[in-house]
Amino acid sequence: MRLILYSEKLIDHFSRPRNAGELESPTYRIACENPVCGDQVRLTVACEQGRIRRVGFLARGCTASIACASALTVLVEGRTLEDLKMIRAAEVEEAVGGLIAESKHAAVLCADVVRQLEAAWKSS
Repeated sequence: MRLILYSEKLIDHFSRPRNAGELESPTYRIACENPVCGDQVRLTVACEQGRIRRVGFLARGCTASIACASALTVLVEGRTLEDLKMIRAAEVEEAVGGLIAESKHAAVLCADVVRQLEAAWKSS
């Protein structure tokens, strides 16, 4: 019997990450770390006319964290500040086709990054 830990979507985002790397001269640079496992996600975001136009990421951690960070960049591209309020861990998890219980922290980490981006955008 074969044990399946990750969905095809998750493996795809891990194997072929979208928007990997940092943007030059971003509007925002946000980093977040899970203090328990040490996984890290860093976003660089370029905003124009009230929307996220480009986003890049760097991630260090488990397969799920890297895949979730990739999926997150797809989720936030084109969004407004108001739209960011709708992004939660459940949406990130759905974008990678679900997560096993031991990997749910990856989606939570990405949601935390979004909350930090939201706060930085509001204060600027």
